[in-house]
Amino acid sequence: MDIRKLVAEALGTACLVFVGVGVATVSFGFAVAGPGLAAGVIATALAFGLVMLILAYAIGSVSGAHINPAVTMGFLVAGRMSLTEAVGYWIAQIVGAIVGAAELRGLFAAVPDYSTAKQGLGTDGWGSHSMVHLGGGGAFLAEAVLTFLFVFVVLTVTSKAGGSPLLAGVAIGFALGTVHLMGVPLTGTSVNPARSIGPAIFVGGDALGQLWLFIVAPLVGGAVAALASRYFYGSESRAAQPDPAPAR
Repeated sequence: MDIRKLVAEALGTACLVFVGVGVATVSFGFAVAGPGLAAGVIATALAFGLVMLILAYAIGSVSGAHINPAVTMGFLVAGRMSLTEAVGYWIAQIVGAIVGAAELRGLFAAVPDYSTAKQGLGTDGWGSHSMVHLGGGGAFLAEAVLTFLFVFVVLTVTSKAGGSPLLAGVAIGFALGTVHLMGVPLTGTSVNPARSIGPAIFVGGDALGQLWLFIVAPLVGGAVAALASRYFYGSESRAAQPDPAPAR
């Protein structure tokens, strides 16, 4: 495997976490309500969507800019990458997310009165950690469905049958921003196991205790999206698939 792909995935995931989770922490680390809450949701959605759009074009020609284990799961189930490649991507993405979260933790450590216990680090959650106190079952459903939507868009716009190379990055960025608009009030929005793992490591407590859901649900959503993509557009073998995948 080309080591540049793994480095690109790690770098891209670190950037996604640093910007997206950083904006989420600034937006929701302090008490907000009413217009302030709505502004925080919009700011977080824009941050994740725009950084994804930028990274799709910046590293898409190197690794495909998955920067999300659920997207990689989708490509694996769709037959567009091997298990060995997928495992390499997963490791790189998790390492990148931890690095990005560590950078954020170091940055916020310089902010007076900041603590992970008080302001958090943009972690996801349900129950008392959800803005609407969504239960575990609802959180699992929300994460699985929102991830399905996002990964289905990624697989579609990067496929040979339904792809649009010039606009793929735009569609992917808009899709990620859209699912955040829906998901932030529900769970904080993961749709990306790596994005949840990085911050949870530094916050601990319930963030780690609830982490399993934000790993399993997005992977399930990504796998189902791959099956839907194969149903609508057929199977694309690795040999027939241009390299790399997203944002080509």
